[in-house]
Amino acid sequence: MDRLNGLDTYPAVQDYLFSLKAKGVKFGIDRMQVLAAEIGHPERAVPIIHLAGTNGKGSTAAMLDAILRASGQRVGLYTSPHLVRLGERVQVDREILTEAEIMAFTRQLIPVADRLGTRGEDDHPSFFEFMTAMAFMQFARRECDIAVAEVGLGGELDATNIVQPIVTAITSIGFDHCEILGHTHAEIARAKAGIIKPGVPVVIGRMPAEAEAVVRARAVALDCPIHSVRETFESPGASYPETALEGDCQRWNAGTATLVARALPASFGVSKNTITTGLAAAQWPARWQRIPWGDNTLIIDASHNPEGAESLARNLVRLIAEIGEKPTIVVGALGVARAGALMSVISQYAAEIHLVVPNQARSCSHAALRELIPGDFTGEVFDDDVATLFSAHGMRQARRSGRSMVVTGSIYLAGEVMAQLNPETGPGEGRLQDF
Repeated sequence: MDRLNGLDTYPAVQDYLFSLKAKGVKFGIDRMQVLAAEIGHPERAVPIIHLAGTNGKGSTAAMLDAILRASGQRVGLYTSPHLVRLGERVQVDREILTEAEIMAFTRQLIPVADRLGTRGEDDHPSFFEFMTAMAFMQFARRECDIAVAEVGLGGELDATNIVQPIVTAITSIGFDHCEILGHTHAEIARAKAGIIKPGVPVVIGRMPAEAEAVVRARAVALDCPIHSVRETFESPGASYPETALEGDCQRWNAGTATLVARALPASFGVSKNTITTGLAAAQWPARWQRIPWGDNTLIIDASHNPEGAESLARNLVRLIAEIGEKPTIVVGALGVARAGALMSVISQYAAEIHLVVPNQARSCSHAALRELIPGDFTGEVFDDDVATLFSAHGMRQARRSGRSMVVTGSIYLAGEVMAQLNPETGPGEGRLQDF
């Protein structure tokens, strides 16, 4: 019990969780399997849909959540990272985990984690494993009918991969986290296809042919029914479903969500009508999200890798046609590899660019972002920060410019901006965001 002394306030629990995060990421599922066994295997209490993919996991999860709730189910949702509040990662019927619940679960897990840690430092559960355990515990405690869990990173070695899902899906394959997952589409697909389980239906999202071949081979080897988004929605006379979330990529995600929903057992009550209703109601913040902003348009869009930059370009083309001019673009990114494609796109469609540095250790500096702006960009470029840009004064100045604004790049930047715009939600928990 001494270990729990002092952990009777939320800031103290935040400090403890941050101490776990500061120790870094731990890959592999052995540690998570042991932790789950110690707490009674809560991951077995609720049927789970398991999602992996480079992009589109969160949006697809949100669409499935909406479809399942429209079908009368109580739905658990586990995603990462969070935008503003840590509790966003674990939701039941879109109610986030409260501070009190995070405190209670942390206090419950600490004695177990410390006991496991006596075997060796690497046996102590990580921050992400703590959050994954909290998700499964909450879903069991709230007696969810079904849950949707997205992979944190990769697939095969991710903590979520202890589940025995009822359907799996790979939403997309692109280049991200290449230093961990591999440098070809095939290598990345192999890592993400590690979530596929014997005999469990697999939905294959829109992805390069090289990647799809790897996912299909894994599914065939494990005797899994295969449902292909391309084969279903790109065949003659077919089209991708409509959804409340904007952009071509969201219609592709809607196709993935639709096929997952169709693959569920009939007992979950999913129908053509509940799929349509759910897709029309789905919401997922910071994905081309329009925010009321006087007479102008303010859009927040997390586009943090090359695949995301391609979607951003398509959305910016539509926006410029809609508003009749190029917008101001605010951008911040983590890592030069991610920022390169992003800055190339932004320079084509921005009237002016404001460079910001998200409050994360891996963020690109102003100078690094400037170096990535093509030499033929003729607009003004400003070194800026979120607090100044999105203060009351900064927003008044931006509105007076008469120009619409797009905030893009890192999801962590999106979270900082949203916290600044909505202080009533409480202070942002940025130090607990990264992983």
